[in-house]
Amino acid sequence: MPIDDVAAQDRPRHDWTRAEVEALFDLPFAELVFQAAAVHRRHFDPAEVQMSQLLSVKTGGCAENCGYCSQSAHFDTGLKAEKLMPASDVIAAAMSAKAGGAQRFCMGAAWRDLKDRDLPKVAAMISGVKALGLETCATLGMLTADQAKALKAAGLDYYNHNLDTSPEYYPTVVSTRTYDDRLDTLAHVRAAGMSTCCGGIVGMGETRSDRAGLLQALANLPEHPDSLPINDLMPVVGTPLGNSQPVDGLEFVRTIAVARILCPRSIVRLSAGREHMSREQQALCFLAGANSIFIGGKLLTTANPEVDEDQALLADLGMRPMTMANEATA
Repeated sequence: MPIDDVAAQDRPRHDWTRAEVEALFDLPFAELVFQAAAVHRRHFDPAEVQMSQLLSVKTGGCAENCGYCSQSAHFDTGLKAEKLMPASDVIAAAMSAKAGGAQRFCMGAAWRDLKDRDLPKVAAMISGVKALGLETCATLGMLTADQAKALKAAGLDYYNHNLDTSPEYYPTVVSTRTYDDRLDTLAHVRAAGMSTCCGGIVGMGETRSDRAGLLQALANLPEHPDSLPINDLMPVVGTPLGNSQPVDGLEFVRTIAVARILCPRSIVRLSAGREHMSREQQALCFLAGANSIFIGGKLLTTANPEVDEDQALLADLGMRPMTMANEATA
């Protein structure tokens, strides 16, 4: 293929149709993974993986009714609500994360939206973590335009706000926040000059068409997500989705591959759910274009592989941490 054609092929598109995305999902598995791997190699070093660590800085008691979430006040999951952590404790955890190999430190609070009264405390966390030389990320619920600007001023690099699933399936999962609410917060984040971290969850009873719809919605945003996490549901007893049947492992790999093709320059994160994935499935995800993971034995409230397990896996695969320069210019 001529060089100009390759460049045109990988130019980010924002006009994907559902039929086009479903056609990618329907490709023979080997062909789909081959195409995704080729796209990945044109923009990233396939031996590099970006390393993030996530900390719940305010756990439980959330007013939202997201059907997958252990932290919702609507469900009895046995999780005790806690207050916002002191900034000093968060910064200490970030120091430990950096020592363990994390490049980005993500702070999550179980809120429907960020309250102005909590903004100074959150800003202190962000600036303290940033001072350690780590990239900063936060997920705090919905934001106003002014709050987004304040977080940017505090040193926040990324803001996570997932779309969760397709627009059609979304009301089945959550009713206390609309799809447009999520899109509005993402618009505020982009306008403030922050990078977006935005993806979704599979394994919530959705169809392949819904998975295609999620990726279509992400790819057709005004700007592709800078980080695109694909979560495999970790069912939580007591939530409406606590008895969900898992998505087939090869179907999950297909989802990673399609995400890579649709958003060629995004960091695609193999996110929650690695705890129940085999080493072989994770390796296929990396082959299909995933190039980011969460490290550390815990995500917000669910299990994650221990650091030594990840180190052994990456060593066996011949992979290494992504250099910050490569991430910034990918």
